[in-house]
Amino acid sequence: MYTAPRGTQDILPEEQPYWRYVEQKAARICQLYGYERIDPPMFEDTRLFIKGTGETTDIVQKEMYTFDDRSGNSLTLKPEGTPSVCRAYLEHGFNNLPQPVKLFYFSPIFRYERPQAGRYRQHYQFGAEALGEADASLDAEVIDMAWRFLVSLGLEKLLLFINSIGCPQCRPAYLELLRKYFSARIDESCADCKARLERNVLRLLDCKQPACQSIAAKAPRSIDNLCPECAEHFQKLQEYLGLLNIPFEVNHNLVRGLDYYTRTVFEIQPQDHEAQSTICGGGRYDGLIETLGGKPTPGTGYAIGIERIIINLKKEGVTVPPLPSPQAFIAYIGETARTEAIILAGQLRRGDIPVLMATSAKSLKAQLRQANNLKIPKTVIIGDDEVRTGTAILRDMASSKQITVGLKELAALLR
Repeated sequence: MYTAPRGTQDILPEEQPYWRYVEQKAARICQLYGYERIDPPMFEDTRLFIKGTGETTDIVQKEMYTFDDRSGNSLTLKPEGTPSVCRAYLEHGFNNLPQPVKLFYFSPIFRYERPQAGRYRQHYQFGAEALGEADASLDAEVIDMAWRFLVSLGLEKLLLFINSIGCPQCRPAYLELLRKYFSARIDESCADCKARLERNVLRLLDCKQPACQSIAAKAPRSIDNLCPECAEHFQKLQEYLGLLNIPFEVNHNLVRGLDYYTRTVFEIQPQDHEAQSTICGGGRYDGLIETLGGKPTPGTGYAIGIERIIINLKKEGVTVPPLPSPQAFIAYIGETARTEAIILAGQLRRGDIPVLMATSAKSLKAQLRQANNLKIPKTVIIGDDEVRTGTAILRDMASSKQITVGLKELAALLR
C-alpha cells in the first residue's frame, strides 16, 4: 500500500479551514502594509541557493533536494523563499520601481530534515520581503507586520526576540573573538559545533544542546562589538518597536541559520517554546542582492511556517470559521424526478447556491439519512407529484418540518 513520503502529509478536508483562515488573514495583513503577491517557481538553479543561502549553511550542506534535469542542469527544490524573491527582483528590473519594493508569497518549502512535530520535509511558508531601503524603521515595520498578523489570528502567548549581528565591517572582528572563545572550550562541545567552529562559528551561539547552550551563554556578545552605524541602527530599531507597543527581548545568542543576514535578526516564538517551536523568523540581508549579481540593495523580511501556526492555533483553542458548505441536498423518487433533480441542481449552482444531490437510486429514507450524515441543513425532495405541479418539498433537517414551494421560488428561499 502506498503512503505519503516520510516527512510529508496530506492536508485533509477537515484541516482545510485552518489553512484558508491563515491564508486569508495573511493576504489581509499584506494589503494593510502595501505588499504585493509574487509566486516564484518551485525549483531554481542550484547555484542560487549555494550562493544566496550560503555554502556553509546546514540547508546547503545537508538539506537540499537537488537533481539534474534531462539537459544536465542542476536544479533544487526551493529550501527557502528569500533568494527566489531576490532573483525575481533582479530579473524583472524591480530596482527601477519606487523603493522599497514590498512582496509576499505562499510557497511549499523542501528540506531533508528529521521529521517531527511542526517540521516536515515538505512544509509551507508565508513570507514577506521589503527590498531597497536600509532604514531601521523598515525593520520595525516588518516585525510589526509579522506580529500583528499572528495576533490577528487569535494567538496571544507570543514572545519576540531580536538581536543585531553586525555588518561586513564589524562582524569579522567579532567572529574572531568568538573563534578564540569557543576554541578554548571546543572539547566540551557537540560534534556539530566542532564542525562549525571553522566553517560557521556564529552558529555555535544557537546550538540547542544543553552543554553547548551553557558555553554560548558566556560568549562575547555581538551588540558589544558593533560598529557605530550598526549600533545606531539597532538602537533605532528598539525605539521604533517601543513606539509600536511591541514587547521584545534582546537575545544575544540569536543569529539565525542563514549566511546572508546582516544587522537585525528576529524570531517570534510561543511563550511555552520548545525546540523547533519558532513560528516566525527573519531579519535584514543587505548584501544578498549584490551577492546574486545586482547592485548593493538593502533588504529585510521574514518567513512564517504555516504548519506551526496551525499547531499553535489548536494549542490555544482558537476557533476558525468553517468553509462554505452545501446549503441543500436534493433527493428524488423515481427516474422522472431524477431528471428534474439534475436540472434543478444545475440551476441552483449557476445561481451560486451550493447543493449536493443523490447520485444513485437509493430509497428516500436512505437519501435523507445521507443528507443528515453530511450535516446539510435543508433537503429538497422531488417526486412524480412535484414534477407535475412544478413544486418541491423543502425539508428542514433539524426540525423535520417541511413545506411545499414552487421551483421558481426555491432559489430565492434557499439564498
